[in-house]
Amino acid sequence: MQVAAVNTAGSADWRWRIVNYAGDTIAESRERFPSIGAAVAHGEKKLAAMNVIDRSEPVSWRRSTSHLRRR
Repeated sequence: MQVAAVNTAGSADWRWRIVNYAGDTIAESRERFPSIGAAVAHGEKKLAAMNVIDRSEPVSWRRSTSHLRRR
């Protein structure tokens, strides 16, 4: 899993978001932080406290071309 910092339009504050390798949001902060670094640092602490193993499968962004190989 990874921690990302997100910012909403019109706001100077940042929030952290924990995302698994499939792209699903696992958790998001309600509190706001003045910088990206502060948001990510708090998110990493939360992720460590959750003690969760990510068993998700990464999303394949490639499109199958099997339809081009059929006769």
